[in-house]
Amino acid sequence: MASSVPISTMGCVVLGVFIAFAMVGCVSSSRFDELFQPSWAFDHFTYEGELLRMKLDNYSGAGFSSKSKYMFGKVSIKIKLVEGDSAGTVTAFYMSSEGPYHNEFDFEFLGNTTGEPYLVQTNVYVNGVGNREQRLNLWFDPTKDFHSYSLLWNQRQVVFLVDETPVRVHSNLEHKGIPYPKDQSMGVYSSIWNADDWATQGGRVKTDWSHAPFIASYTGFEIDACECPDTMAAVNNIKRCSINGGEKRYWWDEPTMSELNVHQSHQLLWVRANHLVYDYCTDTSRFPVTPVECQHHRH
Repeated sequence: MASSVPISTMGCVVLGVFIAFAMVGCVSSSRFDELFQPSWAFDHFTYEGELLRMKLDNYSGAGFSSKSKYMFGKVSIKIKLVEGDSAGTVTAFYMSSEGPYHNEFDFEFLGNTTGEPYLVQTNVYVNGVGNREQRLNLWFDPTKDFHSYSLLWNQRQVVFLVDETPVRVHSNLEHKGIPYPKDQSMGVYSSIWNADDWATQGGRVKTDWSHAPFIASYTGFEIDACECPDTMAAVNNIKRCSINGGEKRYWWDEPTMSELNVHQSHQLLWVRANHLVYDYCTDTSRFPVTPVECQHHRH
């Protein structure tokens, strides 16, 4: 493996020139072992330079987690999903805090039989409550090459991006009395596991273990976010990572980052029109009364 990668980005450096404390917690890297560590099934990991492969077999799945927790910023990973018959498997990339009232932003890639498209399920948990699933298919085959999957999180919105195209926005609607995730630091995680009780066609198609191992490949690990040391009290992390007295500490607090730009808004509309296959907001069988956040935006 390469000996080292500079742990700074142009954005961090530029901010750091003008505001010394902007450097605190600005982290970016492309190497797995600088940012992450295996969290279970260590023998299900293989490394090839800056490429990581994680496998699921009939003994176990596997997972990894970030070494630090963060509050606001952007995380990205390039993933090549399980090729061929991946029915019954789920590969997940997500951010999550801890505890019964946790916040969580999920990408879950639901495997399928050969020739059928992968489904991508996104979900948002706020104060321990999820049930905000959306599902979409992709405009490419995610098993043939690496594609980037990103989460952008600031005090105004959470944006799910695929190859930098927004596929979902969860907006801050606190002014409508709706809670928004902004006061719990979050780790970054990925895992692959067997979920054939629900993952493919509602659980009708089971995992075919004769096709194991099922391998997800990763590269391009990037975290550009406000790092929250475990040694620091939560209230101090919130203060350090948030806009304080109107100061703009980080690039994600800039006014231009408070909502999608016109081009991104058009991209999101295109995704929703052409690739969205399920939206909890319109599922009247689950939600006879439209969830309150759905009444205010259609993302």
